[in-house]
Formats: sequence, C-alpha cells, structure tokens
Amino acid sequence: MPQHSKELFKKLEGQYTHFGIAQSRVNPVASPLLHPKMIAISAVSGILLFSLLYETSAVVLLNATDSSSPTNNFTDIEAALKAHLDSADLPKVRRKRYISQNDMIAILDYHNQVRGKVFPPAANMEYMVWDENLAKSAEAWAATCIWDHGPSYLLRFLGQNLSVRTGRYRSILQLVKPWYDEVKDYAFPYPQDCNPRCPMRCYGPMCTHYTQMVWATSNRIGCAIHTCQNMNVWGAVWRRAIYLVCNYAPKGNWIGEAPYKVGVPCSACPPSYGGSCTDNLCFPGVTSNYLYWFK
Repeated sequence: MPQHSKELFKKLEGQYTHFGIAQSRVNPVASPLLHPKMIAISAVSGILLFSLLYETSAVVLLNATDSSSPTNNFTDIEAALKAHLDSADLPKVRRKRYISQNDMIAILDYHNQVRGKVFPPAANMEYMVWDENLAKSAEAWAATCIWDHGPSYLLRFLGQNLSVRTGRYRSILQLVKPWYDEVKDYAFPYPQDCNPRCPMRCYGPMCTHYTQMVWATSNRIGCAIHTCQNMNVWGAVWRRAIYLVCNYAPKGNWIGEAPYKVGVPCSACPPSYGGSCTDNLCFPGVTSNYLYWFK
C-alpha cells in the first residue's frame, strides 16, 4: 500500500461524508453455457464474454455499453441514490461488512495506480476516493445475485463494473484485474480493435470496464462482494459464486468523449484541487478527500 495512502487513511480515521452517485447502461449479452474448468475466451457478436484465470476458477465480465447524454447533476444523483438506499433491503445492524478493509484498500489503491500510469499521460486524471453510499448501493445489488447491471433506475446515474468467479481466490484483485486487462484492446482516444461507443451493436473485444476505471472525472468508487449460493450466469448455475460489484461516480463512458485529456500530468486539474498533485493524479488533500474509514 502506498505510503501516502497509509498516511491519508490514518488522518481520516472515523471521518464520513455523504456522497452522490452517477452510471453506464448495459445490454446483456447472450452466451453459451460456461464450464468452470474450460480455459477459453468466447465471443458473441465480437464481444469478449469471459476468460479463466485458473483451471478451476472462472472470472466472467458482463458487457457494458455507454450513455449518450451526461446526467451528472449533483441533486439528481443524490436523489436517485437516496431512493435506492431507502428501498434496499439492507440489514439495520451489521454483523459482517460487505467488503473487508483490506479489500477496500486493495481496490482503491489499484484503481489509483492504473489511473496514474495511463498512456498517453492524462492532464486531468483525478485521485479516486472511497464512497460509503456507493458501496452500500453496490451491496444491495450484489445481494440480489443477478448477473446483470442494475438496478435499472440507477443506470443513468451510476458507473458500474461487475465480476463473478467460482472457486477460491487469494486476492480481491483477481476479480478486478480483468477489467484493466482490456487495455490491450484499447487505443486512445477512439478504440481500433475495441469499440466502447456502441450502445446497440458492437464488434471487436470489450474495453468499457477499463475506460470506466480510467475515466478522469470518475473520482469516487464503492464496491461490495457477495457469495451467491446459486447464481445463474448466462444459463449456467454457478455454486457459491463470488460476485463483485463496483459503482463509480460521476459515471464515465460517455459516447463521443475520451476518458481524459492528454497532457502533462496534473496540468489541467479542476480548480477545486488547488494545484495539488500526487502520483500524476489531481489530489484533493485531506480536508476535501471524503473517504469513509472502516472501523
């Protein structure tokens, strides 16, 4: 874990600030039955469906599409998120967190490492922080064990990446790194072999998980992991499926827009950052870094 992250978490222990939420819509992709011991990459209509990391464990990614008109109004975002959390059947008293402190830190640090090392370099890439309400909304969706993006009424506000796998795993990053691996099929700013700007029909491999990870203005993330005893994954029932849901705000993957501005790192940071920069990222500083620290 980077030293600046350790220092930041220590300073922010016990601090909590309410955040809003923003998203990318999706089209479910039909697929053949998946066998957890088969090592293969399968495609339907040119969309990458899944890849296996180990002989007995599969990681599956759901195709994501983009939205055509930004919906990042803070009031609308807050209202949508509040409505979702009010209606979600979340336990009032927690016996176990929806994600561990170590997993939260691993996901957050990995995203910031990826964001700080994009090529070509980004002039306006913002440091990503943890958002408790995004995590709660991810928890509510993960608990449904539905292999699809959702809930539907939040999809115009919320950026969302999903992963599912079977079998044991050593690190939460085994479910996150496949999103980054899509970088090999992405050419900034408009993809060649990968076309993320295709709401209706797509061709080539998928890369919208990666572009959401490195969307410059998506500076908040909240994730949850849930073990589904029986989960329908494209027609196959997976036993004890490990389901990861990560929500992002403000949402990325806007049609016709590049993920970030190219230039000298931190040369085009929003004024609210006051010129602060760390590891090639516009850094908000302790007073404005709204991070919820797990007790």
